[in-house]
This record gives sequence, C-alpha cells and structure tokens, in this order.
Amino acid sequence: MKKRKVAVLGPIPRDYIITHNNEEIQKYGCVTHTAIALSNLLGPEDRVFPVTHIRKSDAKGIEDLFSSYKNIDTSFISSEADMGDVIQLKFTDQNNRLETQTAFMKPIMPEDVKDLLDCEVFVCVPVTDFEVPLETLQYIKENSSASIVFDAHGPTTALTTKGVRVTKFWVDRDLWLPYIDVLKMNLEEANCSWFQNEYTLAELKNNDEIAMDQLPFFAEHCLKHGLKSLFVTLDSRGVMVYTLENGTLKQQLVPSIPVKHVVDTTGCGDSFAGGIAFSLLLAPDDPIKAAQFGNAMGAQRTQGKTFDVFKSLEETQTILNKHY
Repeated sequence: MKKRKVAVLGPIPRDYIITHNNEEIQKYGCVTHTAIALSNLLGPEDRVFPVTHIRKSDAKGIEDLFSSYKNIDTSFISSEADMGDVIQLKFTDQNNRLETQTAFMKPIMPEDVKDLLDCEVFVCVPVTDFEVPLETLQYIKENSSASIVFDAHGPTTALTTKGVRVTKFWVDRDLWLPYIDVLKMNLEEANCSWFQNEYTLAELKNNDEIAMDQLPFFAEHCLKHGLKSLFVTLDSRGVMVYTLENGTLKQQLVPSIPVKHVVDTTGCGDSFAGGIAFSLLLAPDDPIKAAQFGNAMGAQRTQGKTFDVFKSLEETQTILNKHY
C-alpha cells in the first residue's frame, strides 16, 4: 500500500490553561492535537510531519511527547531560531476564553516545506496571523498537487504590545482564498472575515458573531474565489458545510457528536482539522464525510486533559457509524 503523508503547519505552543471547571493544565498545544489525532487514524507505515519552530527549552519535551507515536516524523521541527509560542488561556465558560501570548515563533516559510511537496495534504493550523504566511501557501500550491486545509483562527487573531490576543478583520482574505482548498472557522472568525464597506461605531461595538442569514452569502463569496469547501463550526450544534455544485451553493448541517461531560475544549478546532485532513485521504470529494471525521476528533478532544483521548480508526469509525 502507498505510504500516505500529511504535513501539519503551525505552532506548538506551551499552553498554560485554566479550564471552565477552574482546573489548571500545562501542555503543548495546537499542532500536537492535529498531529496526534492524525497519527491515531493513520497506519504505522504512514507519516505525519509537524512543521514548526520552537524554543530550545521546549525541544526535549516536544520530542518526548511525540516519541511514542511512531508514524510522526519530527525532522521538520526546528529549534535553531530559539523562537516558539507561549500562550496562557483562561476559560470564562466551556467555549470562550481570555488569551495572552508571551513568546512568538518564527514564521513557517517556503524553505521549511520544500522537502515535503510530495505530501497529499497540508494542514495549516496557525493561531496568530504571522505563523503561516500567504507566501508559504502560494509556494505549496504552485509546487505540489496537495490539498491545503487552513484554519482561519490565524489570520483573524492579532497581538497587542501587552501580549493580549485579540480578534481582527481578515481584510486581505481574497488574496488567500485561491491558495486554500478547505477553509474552517467558527462563527466569530466568520464574522471577522465578512465585513461591510463601512461600520458605525455602534455596529463595531456589538460585532461578535456573523449573523446566520449572512453565512450563505459569505460562503458563496469564498467558494467563488477558489475554495472547494467551507466549514463553519457551530459549537455543540455541529458544523455547516458549504460547497458549490454546478455554480449553485449547497449547504448542509452536520450535527455534532454529543458528549456527556466536557473536560477541556482546548485544541478541539485543531483536532477537527486533523479529522478533515484524514478524510481527504480517503474521499477527497466528500466534504460531509470530512465534517463527520472532524466532529469525531473534536468530540474526542473534549474528553480529557491528555492526548490519550484520541482513538484508533476502527474505534472512530464505530462512533461515526453510531451517530451518522
């Protein structure tokens, strides 16, 4: 069987987390969720390549974390620049949090991925706007036939000089869309990506989540600018999937997989992206299946503080068969 290869681009931040249950957790985040979710779904002969820049002080901890996942290749994790993310997350409820970032990674540039152009999928999970630049997506698209999955969390998040992580408008969105195949985001990020010609001050003050009746217009715009599919997550309700069929917008809600007790939602979006990427290897033209796999991995992520929450492909397929 042909070896399947997936690259995961983004930071591996040292996360300091206070959950909505007021529990304290310290762990490495972002790319780790995506890579380990994929590792559990893929076979031992397949390869997952995390691509990132980290601090030298985190190198051993990250290497140790990945050491038990034999299909994760850490050759593209570099501490040479000694620059990596450090983020503090305090959850105000199950889905919302206050974020502070005190250290910053070196951006992932074309040079970092030039030896990975034979990967079938590139999953980009930036958490801040500088981590995976447009230049890198352009390089991948122009030099490989891989599918590019991109999380809008990056370009809709910026840092103040106090280290506070804040949302921002993705004003140059249309420059990026031709170089993205699958775009995923939540309602707040969609709102940051669909903007008016001019706002009143009152509108800006109350500008949080995109209105549901605006989602189809936003989706159609994105799809006509290059996307193959758009996924907008709706927290516990599931995910809206948008595609174009013969020039006509198609939309479908894929319900979430219910969980009885949520322990920690950190990394759910990154895990969801891993599920999408895996599904693209199986059925590249089936976005509904991709949403189902995304929901499964996101639901698994909520079930504990460690990476042991991720299940094998066989176990995940059993969950999918039960709910879908």
